Amino acid sequence: MVLVMKLLFLTCLWSTATLHSSHSQHHHLHRRQQLSFSRKHTSKREIKMRKLDSTKVRPLKSEQLLHIEDHDFALRPGFGGSPIPVGIDVQVESIDSISEVDMDFTMTLYLRHYWKDERLSFRSNKNKSMTFDGRLIKKIWVPDVFFVHSKRSFIHDTTVENIMLRVYPDGNVLFSLRITVSAMCFMDFSRFPLDTQNCSLELESYAYNEDDLMLYWKHGNKSLTTDEQISLSQFFIEEFSASSGLAFYSSTGWYNRLFINFALRRHIFFFVLQSYFPAMLMVMLSWVSFWIDRRAVPARVSLGITTVLTMSTIMTGVSASMPQVSYIKAVDVYLWISFLFVFLSVIEYAAVNYLTTIEERKQLKKRGKASGVYMDAVQAMAFDGCFHDTDVDMDLSGFSDPCEENETRTSETNISNVESTRLKRSLKGNVGRIILQNNHVIDTYSRIIFPSVYIVFNFLYWGLYI
Repeated sequence: MVLVMKLLFLTCLWSTATLHSSHSQHHHLHRRQQLSFSRKHTSKREIKMRKLDSTKVRPLKSEQLLHIEDHDFALRPGFGGSPIPVGIDVQVESIDSISEVDMDFTMTLYLRHYWKDERLSFRSNKNKSMTFDGRLIKKIWVPDVFFVHSKRSFIHDTTVENIMLRVYPDGNVLFSLRITVSAMCFMDFSRFPLDTQNCSLELESYAYNEDDLMLYWKHGNKSLTTDEQISLSQFFIEEFSASSGLAFYSSTGWYNRLFINFALRRHIFFFVLQSYFPAMLMVMLSWVSFWIDRRAVPARVSLGITTVLTMSTIMTGVSASMPQVSYIKAVDVYLWISFLFVFLSVIEYAAVNYLTTIEERKQLKKRGKASGVYMDAVQAMAFDGCFHDTDVDMDLSGFSDPCEENETRTSETNISNVESTRLKRSLKGNVGRIILQNNHVIDTYSRIIFPSVYIVFNFLYWGLYI
C-alpha cells in the first residue's frame, strides 16, 4: 500500500514538471517570435529610411555619369605627359571706369576656358552635352587662370554665381564665368590731355608653367570680341586686340601669358572748355591794361593782379585732378606759358610806371621849375596815385578829375571859365589823339608784341601736340 502511494506521488510530480516545462517552452517560443517580428519591422524601417535618405549617402547621378568618384581631380589631365592645351576667348561687356589718379581701369567681361579631360567623358546616344552650374566646379579640375597686375576682382553672383560648366561626351569642357576686374594701366601723361593711352589686361596660369599648361587664344585674333555699345565719357576706344607671350619667374620658370590690348584716345573738348579757353581769355584780358592810361595806376594794377590770381586758380584745379607725376604735361606747358604772359603784363606796367616817374622828374628839372613845385608834383603822385603830365594837365585844368584838381591847386596860372569851356570844346574831337600821345612807348610796342608772340605760340603748340 505504501509502495502504491509513493508511485502515485512520483507520477504527479513528473506530470507537473512536464506541464511546467511545456509552458516554459511555449513562452520562449512566443518570445522568439516577438523578437523576430520586431527585427523584421526594424529592418523594414531602416531600409525605408535609407531609401528616403539615399541622396546623402549615394553620389548624384551626374557624378556617377561623369565618374567623378573614380578619379583624382587634384591632378591635371594627362599628368606626367605633355602640357594640357587650354584655349581662352573673351567677350568684353563694358569698360566701367578709367582713373588717371590711380592709374587703373575697371572692366567687365565673359571669360571662357576650353580644354579636354578624358576622365569626364561619358556615353551619350544623341551626343548631347551636359550643362552644370558652379556647384560642380569644386569637384573637378579647372585651369587656375588669374589676372596679372589686378587690384581687385569678383565673380558676379546675382541671382546666383555667374558660372557655367558644359561637358561634352568626348571629354571636352567649356568653363565660362562673368567677372569684373580692376587692373593697373601704366599711363604716360606727357601729352595730357592730347594723349592716347595703351592699356592691357593680362591672363596667366598661377601654378602651372609651360611644361604643364599651354595657354592660347582659342580662335586667334577673333577670340576677343566687344560689345558695340561700349563708350566712355572722356575717351574714345580706338581698337581692341589680342596677343600672347611668355613671362619668366626666376623661382618657377616660364609661363604662357595672354594680353587683351586696347587703345584709348582722350576727348579734348572738355579740357578746351575747362582749361584752355579760360586761360586764353585771361591772357587776352591782361592785354587790356596796355590800352589804359598809364596814369590810372589802380585800374592797371588791379587788372593785372586779378588775371594772375585767376590763372593760378585754373592751374590748381587741373593739378588736383591729375596724379602727381614728376614730368611736365602738355596742359602744364600751355598753362604756364599763359601764366607767364599774364605775369609779364604786370611787369610791363611796373616798368612803364617806373620810367614815367623818371621822365617826369627830368622834364620838371629841365624846365627850371622851382624846387617847391617839383616836390608838389611828386607828392601829388605819391598821395593820389596819378601821374601828372605837365603838358596835358596844365591845359586840362577845367576837368573834374581828382588828379587834375590837385594839379590845379599847385599851378600858379588860373584859367578863366570862358577859356576852359572853349578849350573843352576844342578837345572833344582830339581826346583819342591826346591819349595816344600820352602813352608810353613800351605800351605801344606791347600792344603788338604780346598778341603776336602768343598767336605764334598757339600755332606751335597745337601743331606739335595734335
